[in-house]
Amino acid sequence: MRKTITFKKVFESLQTYLPYKKEDRKNNSPFFVLLSAIISHRTKDEITEKVMQKIEGIVNGPEDLVQMSQSELQKLLFPAGFYRNKAKILKDVAETILNNYGGKVPDTLEELLKLRGIGRKTANLVISEGYGKPGICVDTHVHRISNRLGLVKTNHPEETEFELRNKMPVKYWNDYNWLMVNFGRTICRPISPLCSKCPLNTDCPKIGVKKRR
Repeated sequence: MRKTITFKKVFESLQTYLPYKKEDRKNNSPFFVLLSAIISHRTKDEITEKVMQKIEGIVNGPEDLVQMSQSELQKLLFPAGFYRNKAKILKDVAETILNNYGGKVPDTLEELLKLRGIGRKTANLVISEGYGKPGICVDTHVHRISNRLGLVKTNHPEETEFELRNKMPVKYWNDYNWLMVNFGRTICRPISPLCSKCPLNTDCPKIGVKKRR
């Protein structure tokens, strides 16, 4: 008989186990959440962090991106992956925010999804991290681990988001992403997860896990 696990069990076990705390999250203004999310696409976390460190103090709002030349912004974004294309996207997004939203990052999914290059993952991240409104940001960690734990049974991240919205209590939504991301980096890794060190080891059905430590 397959083991089952609940969202309550996941949160109770992981929040006391992981050293990462949501209070540690830095600049979570909607603009910087959006900026960081765009830069992080197909870029390693450590590179994104370095780029964001360069940006802080130079870019304080969308008007700074609009005034900056394309070449200047490209240099600022390097070595983030696809930095040339991201520079174009960021300038376009900044202009849209200034022209259509009075310089304020939209605070609804519907409006955020109208911005160039913004998908549901980024939109949900801005809603939850930037505005503190209920949102479920589904990245590769969230999609993989949610299926591995048997919390959902989906093939694509967008399907995972909608299934989580139907199943997970709203009180857990905003913390779910940071919890799964850090759990995925430290314990529940894509290949050969460290199940022997996992506080959920005895309850987890380990769906799709072929090799573990």
